[in-house]
Amino acid sequence: MPKPNMYQSLHTTLIAKNGQPFEIQIRTFEMHRTAEYGIAAHWKYKERGSGDTTVRDEEAKLSWLRQILEWQKDVSDNKEFISMVKNDLDLFSDNVYCFTPQGDVKNLPAGSTPIDFAYSIHSAVGNRMKQAAVNGKMVPLDYKIQNGDRIEIFTSQNVKGPSRDWLNIAKSTQAKNKINQWFKQEGRAGNITRGKELVASCAKGKGFEISDLTKPEFTKKVITKYGFRDWDSILAAVGHGGLKEGQIVNKLIDLYQESKKKAPTDEQVLASVIENNKNKPVKIRSTNGVLVNGVVDVNVRFSRCCSPVPGDEIVGFITRGRGISIHRTDCVNVIALPESEKSRLVDVEWQQESFHSNEKFMAEIKIFCNNRIGIFADISKIFTEREIDIASMSSKTSKQGTATINMSFEVGGVDALQQLINRLMAVNSVIDIERSNG
Repeated sequence: MPKPNMYQSLHTTLIAKNGQPFEIQIRTFEMHRTAEYGIAAHWKYKERGSGDTTVRDEEAKLSWLRQILEWQKDVSDNKEFISMVKNDLDLFSDNVYCFTPQGDVKNLPAGSTPIDFAYSIHSAVGNRMKQAAVNGKMVPLDYKIQNGDRIEIFTSQNVKGPSRDWLNIAKSTQAKNKINQWFKQEGRAGNITRGKELVASCAKGKGFEISDLTKPEFTKKVITKYGFRDWDSILAAVGHGGLKEGQIVNKLIDLYQESKKKAPTDEQVLASVIENNKNKPVKIRSTNGVLVNGVVDVNVRFSRCCSPVPGDEIVGFITRGRGISIHRTDCVNVIALPESEKSRLVDVEWQQESFHSNEKFMAEIKIFCNNRIGIFADISKIFTEREIDIASMSSKTSKQGTATINMSFEVGGVDALQQLINRLMAVNSVIDIERSNG
């Protein structure tokens, strides 16, 4: 991708072992000639043909070409100078050369307009352009720039931005890209709304609810696949036409159907329990320190209603779509299960490793005490001494002055929990302590 002056080179910066940065430039021989001699190198290289000229002849030609550039100092009219050079060298057939009010040269594609000129200066100039003047006279924005024109751009803060019609007027790719970029950024909110509607409509047409397809685990993979920052950016791209809603929806459907194949249904889990328990029970390890009898490939999680810890008597309950939840056997939710639901219970037990690992488990207790000043400080001190972090703590006091303190925290097992309870029972004013059981 050569620059307008035909310069080409691959640049990269490396860091030496001593931390010193240095730049590498990679060029072909022809690219190097352009870098050394500028646009004249193309004419020089082209004229070689099969017979090589002497170094003296080549340098003489280059010296003559440089002398032409000196003519500009003696020519007051820009058009006269460009015309004179163009007649001597056929180098400018595909470009037009014009000037800024300060005299800087701008190289634009032939047929360019003031819109192209404005965006060649800066995106902000193009986006805020109101009018243009050529050689001191106002011109329409579709004016075709001529060699030697001196162009001045007038901007205004009241201009909201470019018009979509400018895409048909602009000639240069640079200007068109910057106009499109403005519409992408300024119209982002509208593009997101439109993209959301297109994706939802496409999903409905394929027989899917958009809420089923746009779960975080699916959208995250689509974001990664197409290299966007977030889901709104995907929707914005669909809204302005950068992505087709069909390709996004099809990918979401593939991910949704793939997840359905991986996750067994409640009926499949129950069938697995019944079938496996007909034979010798097979104990399957889980990542939660629990052995499950007769069930394979099922997620295990600890119920928050009774907060079991290693050492408690436990039982597993097959939940709807969330694997097996582990409860204490004295949990009121397990005890109150209707007969129709008891078929979902499965035998589980703690792995021996659970009693010797550093893993922590959430526990909840209720402390009943006579309310007094300093009771919270005394209780908190015990937790601090045992280096136990309190996850949550709340209390309420009855009219009779009896306080109920609810606490949740992490412990290693039932033995550590019992030691903590014994220590808390020794606190002045504490009446009783119970574990939460649902």
